[in-house]
Amino acid sequence: MGTRSWWGWGDLESAVAGAERAALVGRVAALLPGAGLVDHEPPPVDELGVRAPRIAAPPSLAVLCSGDVADRLGHARGKAFRDVVRNLLGDVGDVPDLVVRPRDERDVVDVLDWCTGAGIAVVPYGGGSSVVGGVEPRGLGPAISLDLAGLADVVEIDAAARAARIQAGVYGPALEDRLRPHGLTLRHFPQSFEFSTLGGWLATRSGGHYATVLTHIDELVESLRVVTPAGVSESLRLPGSGAGPSPDRLFLGSEGALGIITEAWMRLQERPEWRAGASVLFARYDDAVAATRALAQSGLNPANCRLLDPMEALLNAGTDSPGGVLVLGFESADHPVEAALERALELCRDHGGRPQPRSGARDASDTWRSAFLRMPYQRDALAAHGMIVETFETACTWGGFPALREAVVSAAQDAMRAVGAEGVVTCRFTHVYPDGPAPYFGVYASGRWGSTVTQWDEIKTAVSDVLSAHGATITHHHAVGRDHRPWYDRQRPAPFAAALQAVKSVLDPAAILNPGVLVDVPDRRT
Repeated sequence: MGTRSWWGWGDLESAVAGAERAALVGRVAALLPGAGLVDHEPPPVDELGVRAPRIAAPPSLAVLCSGDVADRLGHARGKAFRDVVRNLLGDVGDVPDLVVRPRDERDVVDVLDWCTGAGIAVVPYGGGSSVVGGVEPRGLGPAISLDLAGLADVVEIDAAARAARIQAGVYGPALEDRLRPHGLTLRHFPQSFEFSTLGGWLATRSGGHYATVLTHIDELVESLRVVTPAGVSESLRLPGSGAGPSPDRLFLGSEGALGIITEAWMRLQERPEWRAGASVLFARYDDAVAATRALAQSGLNPANCRLLDPMEALLNAGTDSPGGVLVLGFESADHPVEAALERALELCRDHGGRPQPRSGARDASDTWRSAFLRMPYQRDALAAHGMIVETFETACTWGGFPALREAVVSAAQDAMRAVGAEGVVTCRFTHVYPDGPAPYFGVYASGRWGSTVTQWDEIKTAVSDVLSAHGATITHHHAVGRDHRPWYDRQRPAPFAAALQAVKSVLDPAAILNPGVLVDVPDRRT
């Protein structure tokens, strides 16, 4: 494992540098000739003036706690564009007073008891890959970051049921390493896979590898065990149940505001042995969308069904196609999948698609996979060069997508002009359903160094208002956090909001758990 960056994505050793960085900046300069593209280095940690911890742990818990400045900075924010840029500017804001690393569930209980009695905010931390302000102790007063990486065991495997009891702090690669000898896999691979945990996926209802069917972590849960200040909640482990509202659904997506997920029974799969994939070019984008809808409604259930619009295809797959590129993939542990792929390609041809030759040479799908893993590192590099590079995602019905896309692109371009940022907007589908897609938009714009966060916030507000106005969700798989709260409040029904507030008051009466996420709590600042 490399050296984790305190200010940006991933490991320092994997950062974009040298020829790769020069080529990246060169491509941006060609696309946006007016961009300044001056490089900026992160400030030294010892020059940031981070205040000393305002709290001290009781002696029985002191061994779990770290007051190290670099450790606290590394737990102060997630990995959104605005997080990265603020760090580069030395604007570190609120930093947790302590980083607390429980060794087991008993420690979690003891830490919550201490914080409840002392009125200390507890911000759960998985891998810290939040892009919505979900791990930031913004305006919370005395606060700890509860890092669950010490709870990282695969406790039990039920091979007959293809399920495993897994602690919440395990990172994606370590989990797959533990399951591989058994021929099993969770098969949940978000872009943050290397730097995120099972508990984080559950708490944010993350979207993973599959473009269809098993798109969210929700579908893979058998039962959850959650520590709350009011007690431990553990649901029955069942393949299905109709006994009232699901207790698991209460905690999935709760972002640590209702309790700390410590372990879960998760549904597993046999590792795939058969794979087949292809990329399809289109002359018209509307035809590409129609083909993708036909696939989503066909029952073929491709594992990969990513539609890249023309600009996304050009920037991130290196393919110049006026109607975009559809990246397809099928896989199975039970049977060959070539027939399913051929039927999918036939559907694409029916809508004007041109499947690309599947030879030993790399095609758009191979290029896309490589680019997908490098995107966060490239985002950081461009952010350091004064670019605005950020994404937002949603979900809508098929019938609503054309108007939504047009409105989002128009609003983003208007907002970029208003803040003096020249740029482009891209779109891809990350997941598709029979009733609609999950569009994922990207903004690439030249910014003014020192103002890029403010510029992005204006753009983000404009496009979020459009999502709300068009009845699209404020987030398909990136959670709510603190950044999405205004639009989440508009999206949810009022009776549900009141019920959620009541649940919060019962499970967390002192309002210490991730205050301000999902529901309002009294002002905690001192």
